[in-house]
Amino acid sequence: MWWDIVLGIAVALIVSWLLLIGALIIVRPEAGLLKEALRILPDLLRLLRRLAGDKTLPRGVRVRLTLLMVYLAIPFDLVPDFIPVLGYADDAIIVTAVLRSVVRRAGLNAVRRHWPGTEDGFTALCRLTGIAASGKTRDPDETAEA
Repeated sequence: MWWDIVLGIAVALIVSWLLLIGALIIVRPEAGLLKEALRILPDLLRLLRRLAGDKTLPRGVRVRLTLLMVYLAIPFDLVPDFIPVLGYADDAIIVTAVLRSVVRRAGLNAVRRHWPGTEDGFTALCRLTGIAASGKTRDPDETAEA
């Protein structure tokens, strides 16, 4: 009986993992965006730490940021880093999703206030996360027209 439960959980985890891999293959970032993400990575990590420590931000935002930092610090990932492109894409996608939720909840000004890097780096961060300077996520049709 308990083997059926363990087997069911294992199958569900494998199927979920395969679906995640499929989704990452479909939405994988362009190689240029990944290079840009690696360029601003040190500033991004400082930003996450500063935002997580800001007591003026809502508690839910700080909890999300703390969980993100824990996920990034864990030595194993959902997709191992040795898999070309996808190995680092899962981290980039998760960071992007969390930062978008932070901007929606806390505002772009909070992110800008804590950004430790250059203005070019902040522009790259906005481009990577799809966050426009107004704090709204960009519409792909708008960027194609520009």
